[in-house]
Amino acid sequence: MIVTFTANPALDRTITLGAALRPGEVQTADSVREDAGGKGVNVSRVVAVAGVETIAVLPVAVDDPYGAIVAAAGVPMRAVPVARHVRTNLTIADHEGVTTKINLSGEPLADADAVAVTAAVVEACEGARWLVLAGSLPGGVADSFYVDIAEAVRTRWGGDAPRIAVDTSGPALREVVERGAADLIKPNDEELVELTGLALDEGALADAVHRVARRIVPVRAASALVTLGGAGAVLVTAEGTWFAEAPRIKVASTVGAGDSSLAGYLLAEHAGLAPAVRLQSAIRYGAAAASLPGTQAPTPADLGTGDIAVRSL
Repeated sequence: MIVTFTANPALDRTITLGAALRPGEVQTADSVREDAGGKGVNVSRVVAVAGVETIAVLPVAVDDPYGAIVAAAGVPMRAVPVARHVRTNLTIADHEGVTTKINLSGEPLADADAVAVTAAVVEACEGARWLVLAGSLPGGVADSFYVDIAEAVRTRWGGDAPRIAVDTSGPALREVVERGAADLIKPNDEELVELTGLALDEGALADAVHRVARRIVPVRAASALVTLGGAGAVLVTAEGTWFAEAPRIKVASTVGAGDSSLAGYLLAEHAGLAPAVRLQSAIRYGAAAASLPGTQAPTPADLGTGDIAVRSL
């Protein structure tokens, strides 16, 4: 089973335009859709439609309609009643797939609610293979919140604790790396630069990512899946480094593509596949998500069938 925890879930509202966004002008939308968003939720949605057991642990107020939207999306959920309501993220996508995002920070998470969600995550991890800690942190919790949850899970379950993947950024990711709390981190190239303070050579991006990520793996994180958008992704482990280019697709929306990449990687690892094949799976799922409007979860039927070339770095 793959457990996910989204500390700061959101309702994703996506507006699709028939032309490029023109700031300061009035435009008519071609379509509007709403999805239950949040990185962990997105991972669980992909995992669930692939037929692998998952549960999404979420802080959701009893009267918040977000919970019903998650349930309607078919995501197995453990809702922890909290005082705060989820935030709303607005995405504007034009006909070329260019995406503009406006994310709200959301309400703070009360101390008692933080304790409750930590306990719920620990309980949900019984027998799990992976725990995914994903997304930004809400106000009211320390930058070490994901580290604290990881330690609580490992203290409770010992040798039976799940492996822990973390997909976040900024101070929260820095805490995870500095304290060696993750078996897998999934930054994109910009987040890797922010984390390390080291620039990446755009002319040889994969090799630059390899060199920078090697400062982290395996001492401060057991492995790293670094997504590069349309350029592909790099997987760095203690055993080696692999790079795969992304296939050419017509981009509809990039929202959730990185989350789908992580889900694709975990699904392949869950199946016992080799690192290079896990990377191929991550690429396929990320590309499939980017080709779908809104924050839709790609299914196995949505995956491309073309060859994904992988090379060792």
